[in-house]
Amino acid sequence: MAAVSEQPLDKRHRPFHDLRISLTDKCNFRCTYCMPREVFGTDYEFLPHSSLLSFEEIERVARQAVSLGVRKLRLTGGEPLLRRNIEVLIAMLAKLRTPEGDPVELTLTTNGTLLGRKAQVLKDAGLNRVTVSLDALDDARFTQLSDSGVSVSTVLDGIAKAQAAGLSPVKVNMVVRKGLNDDQILPMVEHFKGSGQILRFIEYMDVGTSNGWNLEEVVSGAQIVERIQSRFALEPVAAQYRGEVASRWRFKDGTGEVGVITSVTQPFCGDCSRMRLSPEGRLFLCLFASQGYDVRAQLRSGASDDQLAAYMHGVWTGRQDRYSEIRGEHTTSRDRIEMSYIGG
Repeated sequence: MAAVSEQPLDKRHRPFHDLRISLTDKCNFRCTYCMPREVFGTDYEFLPHSSLLSFEEIERVARQAVSLGVRKLRLTGGEPLLRRNIEVLIAMLAKLRTPEGDPVELTLTTNGTLLGRKAQVLKDAGLNRVTVSLDALDDARFTQLSDSGVSVSTVLDGIAKAQAAGLSPVKVNMVVRKGLNDDQILPMVEHFKGSGQILRFIEYMDVGTSNGWNLEEVVSGAQIVERIQSRFALEPVAAQYRGEVASRWRFKDGTGEVGVITSVTQPFCGDCSRMRLSPEGRLFLCLFASQGYDVRAQLRSGASDDQLAAYMHGVWTGRQDRYSEIRGEHTTSRDRIEMSYIGG
């Protein structure tokens, strides 16, 4: 099989720029929009460790992705910091270079519970940035939403330690659900405004099939911005690159910015440049996909690097996913992968 060197474009002419790598399907939270306890209870069978891709296999996939044009790697889960010795993998990925000799951007998304004790180790290994999920500042509300015994102060300490270690700017993601935590929008803004951290609000999405998603619970990005503007003056900021998922707004007083991710009301499929790698080695072309492509079989059948790159090239060039643009058009009964398995 001939070597593949050019950057692939999918059926909608979208480049392959981002690879999101899920390290585990396990998490120590049971957030109702992601891993509700009634589904992911004590008897739920998670992937056995033996079926997960090794660090060496993950590095091979990432290396070929970088050769095909990927410039950003994001480690996700589940909760990626539950993966033992994750800093070893980070050090391996930090050594990757583009064909031009440049390092790739290496980031991680976490619920923050283990971040305080791991932040400096992650930075020393070569991690560039972290994104932390936090859906409320009120302790009782946070405990209800995360269905955990973790306090908000633990997550805030992790954010502070990450910032001190240089994993910045730290981005803080809040999934907003009407009637559950939308009253936390302004308290979150007041807390993070001027902190140097970037708060981002995410519309509640119909990811997977277990969260009982209801359109009536969606607070639109426009409504979120309107609520913030009732207290603080905002102005829009241009996107930094094609495929940036959050629309950006800065405070007119110069004390930072917020982002809004509007997958439901203003889909951004047309600029989506992301492929996802599952913990046991399947490639998914959309957060809402139902079918994956078995790259582990390629890895374990003796495929050369060129063959592996050609396989990934073929997967991407056949892509035409645009779920958020056609949401509601015969999609409600479709099976979808769970976000806890593939990462957000």
